[in-house]
Amino acid sequence: MAEITSASGLRVSTIYQYFSSKDEIVWEVLADIFAEDAQRAKQKIEAATTGLTKLAALFEFMAEELSFNRSKVRFLAQFDALYARDWPAERLLSLEAQINPQGFEYFGKLIREGIADRSLRSDLEPDLTLHAVINAVAGAQRRLASLGDKVEQEYGQSIDQLFRETIRIVLLGLRSDHGGSTSESGTRLSSGKNSKRKRLL
Repeated sequence: MAEITSASGLRVSTIYQYFSSKDEIVWEVLADIFAEDAQRAKQKIEAATTGLTKLAALFEFMAEELSFNRSKVRFLAQFDALYARDWPAERLLSLEAQINPQGFEYFGKLIREGIADRSLRSDLEPDLTLHAVINAVAGAQRRLASLGDKVEQEYGQSIDQLFRETIRIVLLGLRSDHGGSTSESGTRLSSGKNSKRKRLL
């Protein structure tokens, strides 16, 4: 709460005229993040042409968030811990439905599109793959953001390098033999000590 009052310049008493509890403030912040991210991610995805490149565009958006909006990603990691402990799944599902009425079906559709256009493997089960991939990539993103500077101290690699390598490996596992390159969408996914984006899938 001290951080909120400092950032807003408002007194605690004033804030509580609009929100009944700290929990309500957290959920309001989360709703704003979800709404903004959904719009920006959708713009990136719709600029791509295949299922594979649409997933690559989504992951590139997540990589940019980790690089340039790390405090927001840390907030999401902290929210996950509170959500697991204190709040029902129905509340989060309700919020997600308000932001994106299609829900997870929108992302499942990307998997189905990729199977149909042969950019993704034909043996994928769309709904299972969707949830597995989103949890793996989002989990890596939020863990790296939470660890901060300790990442490079512990692993000798930057946060950006480790996350982009995670993305590269996930996409390699999803890509069919006919998948080609993610370069169609302009996405560059690479790793390496000098952090130059040299490799394409």
